[in-house]
Amino acid sequence: MNSPGSYSCKCDPGYTNYGNNQSKCTDKRSGRRLWSTKLKCDKVNTTPTTAGVGKLLSLFVSSCESLRNHTAPQLSGESLLQDLMKISDEVVSSGNISDRSKLSEFLGVMENTLRLIGPQLNESVTRVENNISEIWLAVKKDVTPPAGRVTLNTSDIHLNISWKTVVGEQYPGFAYVGLVSYKTLNTSVLEETNAGGRASDYNLKSPVVTVCVSNKNTERLPEPVTLTFKHQQEDISESKPSCVSWSNTTWTKDGCDLLQSNISHSVCSCVRLSSFALIMQIGQCPDDENNTVMMVIGILAVSVGMVFLTLSLVTFVNYQRNTRLTNTALINLCLTLLLAHLLFLLTQIFLRYIKPLQVLCAVLAGVLHFLFLSAFVWMFIEAVLLFIHVKNLTKLRSKKEGLNWKYLVLVGYIIPLVVVGVSAGLVPDGYGSEQCWLKKNKDFLWSFLGPVCFILIANTLLFLSILIIMTSTLKKVTSESLKTKRTERDQQLFKSVVLKTMIQFIILGCSWVPGFFTGCSKVLEIIFLLLNSQQGTFIFLIHCVFNQEVRLLYVKWWRTLCATYTPKTEEDPDTTTSKF
Repeated sequence: MNSPGSYSCKCDPGYTNYGNNQSKCTDKRSGRRLWSTKLKCDKVNTTPTTAGVGKLLSLFVSSCESLRNHTAPQLSGESLLQDLMKISDEVVSSGNISDRSKLSEFLGVMENTLRLIGPQLNESVTRVENNISEIWLAVKKDVTPPAGRVTLNTSDIHLNISWKTVVGEQYPGFAYVGLVSYKTLNTSVLEETNAGGRASDYNLKSPVVTVCVSNKNTERLPEPVTLTFKHQQEDISESKPSCVSWSNTTWTKDGCDLLQSNISHSVCSCVRLSSFALIMQIGQCPDDENNTVMMVIGILAVSVGMVFLTLSLVTFVNYQRNTRLTNTALINLCLTLLLAHLLFLLTQIFLRYIKPLQVLCAVLAGVLHFLFLSAFVWMFIEAVLLFIHVKNLTKLRSKKEGLNWKYLVLVGYIIPLVVVGVSAGLVPDGYGSEQCWLKKNKDFLWSFLGPVCFILIANTLLFLSILIIMTSTLKKVTSESLKTKRTERDQQLFKSVVLKTMIQFIILGCSWVPGFFTGCSKVLEIIFLLLNSQQGTFIFLIHCVFNQEVRLLYVKWWRTLCATYTPKTEEDPDTTTSKF
């Protein structure tokens, strides 16, 4: 009978245990390879675009083949690591990494090569360093998965990660974690202008580091990883840096949070693994120490607006039942705004629990995108209907013209659905930012701002047309009133319409305008927050409180409610009748 330490396993061709001969490659009871790793060395891209990266790829293939094919000469992990350091330093120092795509190629090959070299190291902790980069690797080889936490330190970076995160769901008999710090990586490439030609809006505050582990699923870690960066220069400004990771060809804040920061160090917590750095946005606003206060103000303001949106929605539905008028636009506007504000409020309250669930965060962002776009489409429809109403009013038509409510419903929901569908199809990873909203990379935010700007401009033109029509009509009515008996009633009617039209402008999108100019101004931010959250309040005031017919409906409801809850007294029927 074999006992631990007295046996060795030989893997089938194409499979490996990375030099740990006591690690199983097959499960004989089921005949399935549970812990083995299938290596496909022929799938490696051998035509790199960056000069020098070809050597890295050759090293990658050589290491892969030595593991995959037992007849090939076995290379030691230590010698492979030294070769990796030498070649990577040649690539970095030669200046061949001249753009973001080449940088991504270099970082990707470095990470994949370390994945092969790490398990072949004999020492539990290995460190190599030169003037350009520094590499730390920790390896565990045992029958049982390692437990606890592991820390790796370079001169500028401190990594704290759990072995559970390193291992992942499957344990092949070994686990490793690697940390690479690039001391002199060309920062001009990392800070270059975007594809659109815009100037960079940030600079690097720390060296770039790469973290790789044996766990294959590094996009959603079971536990967050902690990285402590030493600032390249001490910073006494009030602004705090941002923790970012390299994704494709750009930095992204998604998946990383800044835990704390001082003038010399910053601590980041990340739920995904890649290459990391600290960046400082140029001209960014100083961090507000009273974010909690702003959040409370926002929650209260949105809650008040939602209350009035609910009251308005109930009023419009019941008012439509009591009359033959159709309030389709107002009903759907209130409904979409109510759902959007409710979902936004719940998302922000439970953001810390939702953000780690990337799929849920992206779905919520897509739904919010649809609801807010739909609300703006209904704002535009309401503006069009108001324009038609004013045109009919100026012509004194007895028959009211309008649009079929069924077509309005199709327009109000199909257009935003198409915009969201096309946006998600063109940029699938555009949803799910730090706030579970649209990501700013690749200008994806304009899939929302573009339609919003168009609708705001269209509504402004419609309201200007309405004011011009009403002003000319009011002058005409005033001149004609001198010859007729229609003096006060017509003038009051048109003046009330003009007043309501101006207030409608605030309701139908004007409250979003300050959002384009907030910048670092807390005053404008608060104004935008209050105006935007109180759309329901404005709708309730202008369409319910200032509407005489609705007020009469409220009186009727109140009397019915009082009659329902008024206790009946035993009185003589004749006496009761005589009181009236």
